[in-house]
Amino acid sequence: MDIQASSPGNTTHNPANQLSSPEFRDMVRAELSDILADFIATQEKRASQVSLIERIVRVEEAQRSHEQLTKALLEQMNQCFEAVNQRFESMNQRFESINQRFEAVDKRFESMNQRFESMNQRFESMDKRFEDMNRRLDRFMFWSLGLTVTATFLIITVLR
Repeated sequence: MDIQASSPGNTTHNPANQLSSPEFRDMVRAELSDILADFIATQEKRASQVSLIERIVRVEEAQRSHEQLTKALLEQMNQCFEAVNQRFESMNQRFESINQRFEAVDKRFESMNQRFESMNQRFESMDKRFEDMNRRLDRFMFWSLGLTVTATFLIITVLR
């Protein structure tokens, strides 16, 4: 719609008439709806950007919180591993002391084994002595019997 300069005598182009005309109203409505649509789109973009920023901030906060929790968990796990490691070290010390005790007992058995071997050698030497004495006694008894039998035959032959 073309608005021309109005003169005071011109009643067709009266500003009050122009403002109340349906064409002007339609034009204002179209322009206002375009302006409002642009404004709303801009505001929605800003709102989505703000919500995205808020989401990013929340994600970053959650990530920091997760990192803190992870660090705390790692520290607790390290403490648990240290406690287990100390237990293993104390058990290792106990096993070492038990091993030393076994070594001492083993040394005692070795010394006792040496004593038994020396006693066994003594018994073997005594066994040889007894065997030698037994042979001598056997020979003596054999000779004594032989002499006794011979002497008895001689006496019988002489007395006869």
